[in-house]
Amino acid sequence: MTAPRSLPALLLLFVGSGCAALIYEVVWFQLLELVIGSSAVSMGILLGTFMGGMCLGSWFLPHLLSTRRHPLRVYAALELGIAAIGVAVLFGMPLVGRLYTAWAGTGPSGLLIRGVAAGCCLVPPTLLMGATLPAMARWVEASPRGVAWLGWFYGGNTVGAVVGSVLAGYYLLRVYDSAVTTYVAVAINIVVAVGALVLAGNQPHLTPPHSVVARSPAPAQRLVHVVAALSGFTALACEVLWTRTLSLLFGATVYTFSLILAVFLGGLGLGSGLAAALGPLVTHPRRALAICQLALGVAMAWASFAVLESLPRWPINPTLITGPWMQFQLDLARTTYAVLPAAVLWGASFPLALASVSTAGADHGRLVGSVYAWNTLGAIVGSLGASLLLTVWLGTQRTQQLLILTAALSGGLLLWRDPIGRRWLVPAALGVAALALSVGPVPGMLVAYGRHYAGQPGDSSVIYVGEGWNASVAVTERANGVRNYHNAGKVQASSEPQDMRLQRMLGHLTTLVPAAPRRVLVIGCGAGVTAGAVSIDPAVEHETIAEIEPLVPEVVSTYFGAHNFEVVTNPKVHVHIDDARHFLQTSGEAFDAITSDPLDPWVKGAAMLYTREFFELAKARLNRGGVMTLFIQLYESNVEAVKSEIGTFFDVFPDGLVFANTYNGAGYDLVLLGGTEPLRVDLQALETRLASPEYTRVVQSLREIGMEHVIDLFGTYAGRAVDFAPWLADAQKTSDRNLRLQYLAGLGLNLYKADAIFREMQAFGQPPPPGLFAGTPAHIDALLQRVQVTLGRE
Repeated sequence: MTAPRSLPALLLLFVGSGCAALIYEVVWFQLLELVIGSSAVSMGILLGTFMGGMCLGSWFLPHLLSTRRHPLRVYAALELGIAAIGVAVLFGMPLVGRLYTAWAGTGPSGLLIRGVAAGCCLVPPTLLMGATLPAMARWVEASPRGVAWLGWFYGGNTVGAVVGSVLAGYYLLRVYDSAVTTYVAVAINIVVAVGALVLAGNQPHLTPPHSVVARSPAPAQRLVHVVAALSGFTALACEVLWTRTLSLLFGATVYTFSLILAVFLGGLGLGSGLAAALGPLVTHPRRALAICQLALGVAMAWASFAVLESLPRWPINPTLITGPWMQFQLDLARTTYAVLPAAVLWGASFPLALASVSTAGADHGRLVGSVYAWNTLGAIVGSLGASLLLTVWLGTQRTQQLLILTAALSGGLLLWRDPIGRRWLVPAALGVAALALSVGPVPGMLVAYGRHYAGQPGDSSVIYVGEGWNASVAVTERANGVRNYHNAGKVQASSEPQDMRLQRMLGHLTTLVPAAPRRVLVIGCGAGVTAGAVSIDPAVEHETIAEIEPLVPEVVSTYFGAHNFEVVTNPKVHVHIDDARHFLQTSGEAFDAITSDPLDPWVKGAAMLYTREFFELAKARLNRGGVMTLFIQLYESNVEAVKSEIGTFFDVFPDGLVFANTYNGAGYDLVLLGGTEPLRVDLQALETRLASPEYTRVVQSLREIGMEHVIDLFGTYAGRAVDFAPWLADAQKTSDRNLRLQYLAGLGLNLYKADAIFREMQAFGQPPPPGLFAGTPAHIDALLQRVQVTLGRE
């Protein structure tokens, strides 16, 4: 058994171990999302596999390893094993990706293949991660004080996880790539392993003469395991719900997700530490655990009130936030205000559960392993259930009520077996039930306007709100009849003139430039306006819409039928529900044109559709003479993010073109256009094509956005890739290894500098060179005059 003087050193080792584990988790999830997709189903598989490995490791390893082995040497071996597998996953991921792409598909078999791919990468290291706490538990004396130190270890591991989450999300992956970030985690593992071996060399292990499996009365022990599972279930389910709602309020950036996770884990560590400190003073740990669960019902109700009612009404104007540091302080305060009380109680539950099943002479490895495994099993069910089933079936309100009642049930189960505690059971349960019923629905305006909730337009009303697998979406209508489609807590598409102009431009450029656009892929359905513009081109025979959220084409787009030409019901249009990247990787289909209008690049996961590898994949799926168009937003962005998007696209399409959508003469957003071959646009041929009767709807569509002639459409030309090369010289390109864009764009969340960015670009834009546009001299002269206006030189 360990000497008291070594316990603080062991605690530091666990802090390091937790830090490395969270760094790995962030990196592995990012790499695997690129392979198996970033949909809710894929994320569910990843999370379930990760936590499943932890569960199995905590359960089986104490049964497989003899108590005669030195616990510190076992712990060191586990850390070195995690480091070795971490490096193997980094270099083996391309092989996994190739094998997955060769076998993947849709339906149940596709889900199975996704699970196999995730399991190959995540199960080996997570088995070892799950075994670290049970292994170290054998180095602790079998006494109340020893059990308290197990709580300290669990808390220290969680505090380390906080550091890892913040370090990876705010610094390592923002500045470096996944390889460097992995090496940092590997280095931490090695330092922890060496520290453990040094301590092992100084303190020989004496096997307890009568070490036995922990034996409380069997029914009582099983009951504590059930409560530990229910506690894990409510914890992870609530984390899913609160993260989803808070990301609407803060902005769904990588920084938001890292911060929420850090506060949640920090609360777990704080609660575990408090329970460990008070553990020796607690004479009835089961009763304390029951009280903790009942108190959780109150804390969960408070969090729901804070997230749904209180925080959205704080009088905060996001446009006044001067920088990321102020944004961090504000979001940290708001997250702590809402989430910390419940997280502290969940953290305290684990040491209390350990104390509830501990007996003299117990094998602490198996004791800790069993409680940890049950808690993790509950967490798996909670995270998957909330993200894939409960939120969609019941909604956030009913799911939160169910979770509060579950916490009350777990506390009631323990109090029912306690003669003294049974007296409190009925009033306590009724009180928690009353709090559960007080939880309200997610406000429609919060879903629609997110962080701008307090300053929402007074003439706007919600006509639809829905909670889907991947996102909460809404449709609003203003008094002037303008409709807005909302996702990620902001307007993503609308019938406003400037938005209609962009969406129609994106669709028509996609089909008018290639000679024969028979098969077209539209990435992102949204309001369906871009897809609708594609669908009315008579040359298009087959259109595929890749949309990640089922609610969007099923419900949302129907509200914009008058603007999108009823695209979803068009017989030549086929909707594919999946991450667009995953669709391109696994379908093998080829297209004559691809247009991409994904979510804002600052939304976590969206950057996967802006990487060099994704553009190369899209280009490889284009038939000869095919083109790709890409929407680039200038609003709610910064110059570094815009440079990253454009520079990365031009790396793959070196002959690419820029078209500008201005609003009242000011820069608003852009369309990039690239092809498999050098581009050439015959204006006279296009004019003839548009004059034919079958193109009447296309002509009318262009007129509705103020484009009476083909010159109006192509007069939005703002330059070629070669023109902007000097401006893009310092662009930070986005790749699968770094996903740089989401970190750059996340820093421009509340900026409104669209026109300033465009003015900076205008200085580099040049009129089109001879040969790019063909036509009569009148066509070319009219085009050049129109381009001069776009470039601000007339």
